[in-house]
Amino acid sequence: MEGLLNLTARELSGKIGAGELSVREAAEAANARVEEVEGDLNSFVTTTPELALTRAGRVDERVRNGGVKPWEGVPLVVKDVLSTRGVRTTCGSKILEDFTPLYDASALRSFGESPVMVGKSNMDEFAMGSSTENSAYGPTRNPWDTNRVPGGSSGGSAAAVAAGEGWWALGTDTGGSVRQPAALCGIVGLKPTYGRVSRYGLISFGSSLDCIGPMTRDVRDCALLLQATAGHDPRDSTSANVEVPDYLAGLEDGVEGLRVGVVTELMDERIDAGVREVTSKVAAGLEAAGAEVGEVNLPHAYYALEAYYIIAPAEVSSNLARFDGVRYGLRVPADGVHEMYRKTREAGFGAEAKRRIMLGTYALSSGYYDAYYAQAQKVRTKIIEDFRGAFSRYDVLVSPTSPSVAFEIGAKTDDPLAMYLQDICAVPASLAGVPAISIPGGLSEGLPVGVQLMGDHFTEPMLLRAARAAEQAANFRFSPRP
Repeated sequence: MEGLLNLTARELSGKIGAGELSVREAAEAANARVEEVEGDLNSFVTTTPELALTRAGRVDERVRNGGVKPWEGVPLVVKDVLSTRGVRTTCGSKILEDFTPLYDASALRSFGESPVMVGKSNMDEFAMGSSTENSAYGPTRNPWDTNRVPGGSSGGSAAAVAAGEGWWALGTDTGGSVRQPAALCGIVGLKPTYGRVSRYGLISFGSSLDCIGPMTRDVRDCALLLQATAGHDPRDSTSANVEVPDYLAGLEDGVEGLRVGVVTELMDERIDAGVREVTSKVAAGLEAAGAEVGEVNLPHAYYALEAYYIIAPAEVSSNLARFDGVRYGLRVPADGVHEMYRKTREAGFGAEAKRRIMLGTYALSSGYYDAYYAQAQKVRTKIIEDFRGAFSRYDVLVSPTSPSVAFEIGAKTDDPLAMYLQDICAVPASLAGVPAISIPGGLSEGLPVGVQLMGDHFTEPMLLRAARAAEQAANFRFSPRP
């Protein structure tokens, strides 16, 4: 089993295609690893060992008959905010504890009718959090140090990949929820361009921000999983009707002549010294590989966090109104429909979900809309203009992914502002809708540091090529932990 766990997804796929391994053997190895470490990590809300084996058998049959796509046989971890046919989807919340979708999210469609799914990964409730401590099903622990958080909200996906419970995972990123946990767990995480991957079947947090992204062991795996999930979907009105390129082509072409700008506003005193040092070393490595490296300003990045925490809660306030106990999910009996709404939501939503619903409802309320929501949208426009100006001078922008390494469980739960500050490096790209990837750049305090690379809209091929070069410069070797 250990030999299998050390393979990348691409290497595993190659062995399956060559007949050296079966999909069932891979699923058995993943199931065994989950059983071995899950008690220490709590990466999953729901594990699906028998389903994985049954579906692996179906894929093996298709492998024998030829025509299987290279990603289909690699066991996958799916964040519990993505609808999965016949498997409960809770969003980390008690209000959806027994909800079982009737269809798969579109992001799973290229895996055929039977994605080999190891399980549904733990997450902050409705993707609201930066530590995976807000789950109704208990916190997930970081495989590097089980006294520390894995980041969030896709912390279960990140921990599962880092620990070898699956070769790769799907997460979602609204304000950093793929990139930040990837950084804290020492793996690769990509937020694609908004609209690049269909949101159909994703239970919404912030509809103008949500992206589904790959979480993988290296950049090559990331490119392959993006290939599997990207594409136009008429069922999603925000899906971009843009041709999907070959993300693996040119991945090893290097960065000779590429213009790289290090973002000044995201390298200040708010960022831990060790994180800044690792980021600078990766930038220097890109320069040594032939890139032209300089400094760039995103002046309105200082206001991104404030704008995000008005816009995202406002969209939450609208999206979560559907959870009323009438059609699906939890229902608490009461005298009268309005009392039923109140009691259901009081019992079903956790503290952070309630906090953000109230913030968003307030920001949208009469007399405050112009003062808060409208102003936040103006800041968002300024941030988009900042990126547009930066990309007129540079091809790729570089910054830390997170201001610190993984912090101890419970260290920030009583201080929401301190928790929100964990998103300062990630939210600018989210507000602008541009693609951004986190790669492990090295260690600080013995823990992983993520370095973020950002590109212009739909420049994922170039961004992945730069990330691959940065990965090689960092020379950070993945091995399953613990």
